[in-house]
Amino acid sequence: MYKFLFFLAVSAFFISAAQAQVVDSTGSKKSDTLKVKHPVKTPSGSFAPKIDPAKEKIYHPDSTHIPHKAVMHSLMIPGWGQVYNRRWWKVPLIYGGLGLLTSAIIYNQHYYKEYLTLSRYRQGTPPNPGDPYYTEYNLYKDVPDANLSDARENSRRNRDLSILGFLAVWGIQAIDAYIDAKFIHSYTVDNNLSFKVAPGIINQPVYAQGANNAYIPGIKVTFTF
Repeated sequence: MYKFLFFLAVSAFFISAAQAQVVDSTGSKKSDTLKVKHPVKTPSGSFAPKIDPAKEKIYHPDSTHIPHKAVMHSLMIPGWGQVYNRRWWKVPLIYGGLGLLTSAIIYNQHYYKEYLTLSRYRQGTPPNPGDPYYTEYNLYKDVPDANLSDARENSRRNRDLSILGFLAVWGIQAIDAYIDAKFIHSYTVDNNLSFKVAPGIINQPVYAQGANNAYIPGIKVTFTF
């Protein structure tokens, strides 16, 4: 009796094992219900959170405005860089300064040449009627040579300073064009600039607080860039 029951148990085990090895004839495959979710990869070196495209701000960078181009324009023609930067009001100031320095250069050069010629007349042959600065030679006949030499050197020094000033103004206006282009026009501008006004409560300083006025009402303004 026990042998018969043992035989039935062993037979049932082998039958169930054989059924497990039968290939599904329908060819259907059951998908694995366990799904592994992989994290979203971010660009290498980026720790910023994922940006929602629906909420992303729109920027309009001034990509066509180049600081190098502005400074090169100003170096070639004074004021051209300011025109390129749309700073029109600076152009009259630049040309006003350059014009005054140019007139100073011409003025001092004229008198330097005059005093130099008179000094050469005194050291050599006096001029004849019709020679350059003949009238001035007779006008300054009683002026000592030392005073004439000082006047000549003063005119030369003032001419040289005027030339240096002219070059300085030229260089400064080129630097000004570069600064305007670099620090004003190179930044992006957000077209979603807005602000929000809401009521709020202001906490007073400790020395101003009383029994009933620790907080006072106020208005809160929030700007969105």
